[in-house]
Amino acid sequence: MTASIDSDAKVYVAGHRGMVGSAIVRELIRRGYSNIVTRTSSELDLRRQSDVEEFFFEERPAYVFLAAARVGGIQANIDMPAEFLYDNLCIQNNVIESSRKSGVSKLLFLASSCIYPRLAPQPMKEEYLLDGKLEPTNEGYALAKIAGLKMCQYYNMQYGTDYISVMPCNIYGYGDSFDPVRSHVVAALIRKVHEAKVSGSKVIPMWGTGTARRELMFVDDLANASLHLFERYSGNDFFNVGTGTDVSIRELVEMIMEVVGYDAELAFDTRKPDGMPQKLMDVSRIREAGWTAKTSLKEGLEKTYRYFLEEVLPNEN
Repeated sequence: MTASIDSDAKVYVAGHRGMVGSAIVRELIRRGYSNIVTRTSSELDLRRQSDVEEFFFEERPAYVFLAAARVGGIQANIDMPAEFLYDNLCIQNNVIESSRKSGVSKLLFLASSCIYPRLAPQPMKEEYLLDGKLEPTNEGYALAKIAGLKMCQYYNMQYGTDYISVMPCNIYGYGDSFDPVRSHVVAALIRKVHEAKVSGSKVIPMWGTGTARRELMFVDDLANASLHLFERYSGNDFFNVGTGTDVSIRELVEMIMEVVGYDAELAFDTRKPDGMPQKLMDVSRIREAGWTAKTSLKEGLEKTYRYFLEEVLPNEN
C-alpha cells in the first residue's frame, strides 16, 4: 500500500495533450484532483534538461504522471529508430531525475507492452522482461521504455523514491492520432475503412498476413487503472495493464467494418511486416490488485469512430 494521496496537492501530467495524458487528466478531474499543472511541448521541451529542471523547481509538483513520449506506428518506428530512442530517453531521464531532485512524492511511468521479447510465451508475464530479443521494427522505442522502467526501479532502490510503472497493451480511443504515418493500428484501420466507404472502394489494402494478434484497450480504462495503482500501490513491481484477451488483425478490421457500416474485400500484402506475432499480456497481477478493464472492444471502437467523425475529420477540412 502507498502513503495517503492528497487530491489537493499539485499534479504534473507530462504529455497532457496526447491520448494517454489527456485521459489521465480526465480521470484526475473525475476523482476530484483540483491542482493539475500542464505544459505544451512548445512551452516546455522535455528533451532539454535545464528547462525541465527549471520547471520542476518553479512548480514543485507533488505527483507526476509521465505520459509524454514520441510514439508512432510500424513504419515510423522503422524509419526513425534513432529519434524514437533518443527523444524518449531524454524525456524520461529529465523528468525522472528532476522529480527526484525537486522532491516529488510519487511518480507513475507509462511504458509499453513492446518491451517484451518478440517471441515471449503468451500471455506475457511481467517476469518475461529482458528474457529474449526484441521485435526489430520497434526496438528503439522498446529500449527506451525498458530504460525508463528500470530507472524507476533503480531510483526506488538507491534513493528511496516512490516511482511505479505500468505496461499498457495497445491503446486506442479519444485523442488518438489518425495521421497516416504516425497512427497505431486501430486509428489507422478506422481511417482506412472510413475512406474506403467514402470512395466506394471494394478492396481495402492491408499490411501483413492478418494473423498477427493484438490486445486492445480503450484509453480511459488505462487512465482508470493508472489512478487505481497510483492511489493504492507502492513498491518495485511493475504492472501489465490490459484486457487479457486479444484478436487477430483480420478480426479487428472486420469488426471495424461493422462499426463503420461498410463491407469490402481485404487484400493482405504479405511482403509487409506484421510486427510481433502476438502481444497478449498476463493481467493477473493487476487483477489481484483489484482492477479489471470495463470497456468492451466493440463499445470502444464505436466511441472511437464517433470521435473520429465528430472531432478529427471536421478539423482536417
